Amino acid sequence: MLHLEEKIAHLTRMVEELSDIVSAQHTEIDRLSRRVEMLMRREGEREAQGGGGVVLGDERPPHY
Repeated sequence: MLHLEEKIAHLTRMVEELSDIVSAQHTEIDRLSRRVEMLMRREGEREAQGGGGVVLGDERPPHY
């Protein structure tokens, strides 16, 4: 019986630790999602203003 109680206590502790990890990951994902949204909005505004030209592959920049 004592063995089962120890096992339950161990599993309970593991579940609590995993819950803390999942909570921290959720917070980090939310933070990163807000940053990506902000960056996408900023890039959309830059594209709407006509700036932000990106040089792709073998394209020459406009000053050549």
